[in-house]
Amino acid sequence: FCTPCLQECLKPKKPVCGVCRSTLSPGSRALDLEKQIEMTETTCNGCNKKMYLSKMRSHAASCSKYQNYIMEGVKAVTKEPLHNTRNFPNRFTFTCPYCSEKNFDQEGLVEHCKTLHSMDAKQVVCPICASMPWGDPNYRSANFMEHLQRRHRFSYDTFVVCDYDADEDDMMAQVLIRSLRDK
Repeated sequence: FCTPCLQECLKPKKPVCGVCRSTLSPGSRALDLEKQIEMTETTCNGCNKKMYLSKMRSHAASCSKYQNYIMEGVKAVTKEPLHNTRNFPNRFTFTCPYCSEKNFDQEGLVEHCKTLHSMDAKQVVCPICASMPWGDPNYRSANFMEHLQRRHRFSYDTFVVCDYDADEDDMMAQVLIRSLRDK
């Protein structure tokens, strides 16, 4: 099943099977994996602060030293010199287009909007897309909630270093080198 169809089956008070529509019994969560994520310590590559893996994503979104660490990797693979980073839009934190609450990472904004604004039909500009080089800061999405679910289910920059001037092959080589160095 695709996620939107499966979520429709899970919306009723009693979740139902996507095929036969019979009532589902509660699923079991991967508690062993959750526990491992909660108990495994790691160190931020920027500020060297120790924390649990479960806190790393939110820390990375607000740690300026971690963002500098990422930019150093980007500089190593960028063919043209990097422009002054102050001229680039913030692609790490976003403001809710409905209530103007600030400092959400991409996944936090998606969760916030699902929780508090799922019934709001007001047409708004997607702050995530507007921050991208190809984004139109004036385009108002006809169905922002659907847009979030389809376009921003996960944060792309969690998995890759985003630089729009870097050569992809050079970036891959740099990522491999840095992953070996970080072990």
